[in-house]
Amino acid sequence: MPFIDTKAITAIEKRPGWHGRIFHSPSMTFAHWTFESGAEIAEHHHRQEEVWHVVTGELSITIAGETERAGPGVVAVIPADTPHAVVAMSEGKAIVVDYPLREF
Repeated sequence: MPFIDTKAITAIEKRPGWHGRIFHSPSMTFAHWTFESGAEIAEHHHRQEEVWHVVTGELSITIAGETERAGPGVVAVIPADTPHAVVAMSEGKAIVVDYPLREF
């Protein structure tokens, strides 16, 4: 499956205010998220490395206790097993990639 139309994937609301279209390659998980202002992802960690790319809007991303505001074009790289949390400061979109593959 070399081409995927993400618009054809049914969006799920994984957490309040987070609507994602999630798909996998053989070794990675991709999530195209739209988020609502004020939506939060509580601090957590997992065995996968995770990369957030903000497409539109603004997020407050905390990685290992360090918080940065991330707007369009900003990428946050979260090492495996590192505590992190996200708060949407506005509505917007982000693409998140996990390696290795992550089951939701």
